[in-house]
Amino acid sequence: MSGAVQAPEVLTFGETMVALRGSGPLKLGGSMRVSVAGAESNVAIGLGRLGHRVAWAGAVGDDEAGELVLRTLRAEGVDVSGASRDDGAPTGLILFEPRLPEVTRVHYYRSGSAGSRLKACAVEAAFTAAPPRILHLTGITPALGPSALCAARRALRLAREHSTLVCLDVNFRSRLWSSEEAADVLADWMPYVDVLIASDDELPLCLPSSAPREVTGQAELLLGLGVGEIVVKYGADGAAVHTGGDELRAPARQVRAVDPVGAGDAFVAGYLSALLDGEDAAGRLDRAVTTGAFAVASHGDWEGAPTRAELPLLGAGAGTVVR
Repeated sequence: MSGAVQAPEVLTFGETMVALRGSGPLKLGGSMRVSVAGAESNVAIGLGRLGHRVAWAGAVGDDEAGELVLRTLRAEGVDVSGASRDDGAPTGLILFEPRLPEVTRVHYYRSGSAGSRLKACAVEAAFTAAPPRILHLTGITPALGPSALCAARRALRLAREHSTLVCLDVNFRSRLWSSEEAADVLADWMPYVDVLIASDDELPLCLPSSAPREVTGQAELLLGLGVGEIVVKYGADGAAVHTGGDELRAPARQVRAVDPVGAGDAFVAGYLSALLDGEDAAGRLDRAVTTGAFAVASHGDWEGAPTRAELPLLGAGAGTVVR
């Protein structure tokens, strides 16, 4: 006898592309390694490796590239039953071109892709099947096109209807839209957001132009708008979370940096994992900087994401409360 559908702990969606990684300048040719890449699916894989039930409801083309995306996510324990295939558009492509030890150029081929044409009905179906505890969105999806923007807006409304916690990672991409375009969309989203994750230079995109210039003032304003907590990423200087009147800081884990790509997504996966486990703010930050460090110390977007059993490999640390 079949049982009831078990709701995912986290639902996310967005564009996942086939990724080709070269060993040097593209114009010189050579071999390339084939994988997949996408901010939301990176988070989904990171959460899956940590033992959480996670679903991805993005769109891919009805092509072999799309099959690679779905096969990879399934292999990582991500539920893709809500994903859709678009027979009128291709799966997107991203090329990584390493140029210097710490500089990699990225080339997108995603205009008119299946991911940019994601429809709101796909999101509605995901909520109808089994509403998640957390909806994770990024600022990349609404920048892909009108259809993807509509799907993201619908997801926010559905999350409110189902009392689903909303996590937004700003993840600003200047190649997809301008800061003015991003601000017009993201500022309107703030009343729906429970957990906001951003780098310090991305916070202004969520606020009116008259907002304070310092991070503390910006965080206080966002809290006043109804955002539950603001997580600020400082790269090699660690991260901080603002809740109420307190700022909790955590230093970055010290590792040998190999590839910074995907570190922010790994950070988000760690933070949401600890949130689902009921950890306090210090515990959430600690796991986030740990999973972020695993990503920095490994090649690829998601390949270095740790399992739960591997988390202790980088040790544990405590944040400092700043009042």
